[in-house]
Amino acid sequence: MSYSLELEELLIKEVIPDIEDRLDEIFEQIASEKDANDEQKEEIEELREFKDDLKDVLEDIQTGEIDEDECKEMIADIKEAQGATE
Repeated sequence: MSYSLELEELLIKEVIPDIEDRLDEIFEQIASEKDANDEQKEEIEELREFKDDLKDVLEDIQTGEIDEDECKEMIADIKEAQGATE
């Protein structure tokens, strides 16, 4: 499997769903508390921006604007970040 396909699969099946799950958790907290604190608002904004950036990466993969070396580096970074959060 090429690095671009591996990265695309990783983003679609793991990273973006994890971001969406975290956003759902925050919105549930806000709903139970009836208000969002500044920290929650900031995290929501950061997660949305990160998700948008990842969608741009997916687009770059699909249009061939990202090379295999960049994909390999991004995969390593994602796996490192996932290991740090487990």
